[in-house]
Amino acid sequence: MGKSMKLGGGGRFQKLESSLANKPGIRNPAAVAASIGRKKYGASKFANLGAVAKEKTPNKGGTY
Repeated sequence: MGKSMKLGGGGRFQKLESSLANKPGIRNPAAVAASIGRKKYGASKFANLGAVAKEKTPNKGGTY
């Protein structure tokens, strides 16, 4: 199952990151995607989205 394309699901970030990875001259596409997200949503909202997404990830045992 892939990541959700809803805001905070991580799918949008992953899609942007993979599209940036194909562009020449970008060494760290995750950093560029994070910079774009911070510029679009603001630092505090972007950090909150990341924290919410991190809470949704399952532990090693497979439970939330």
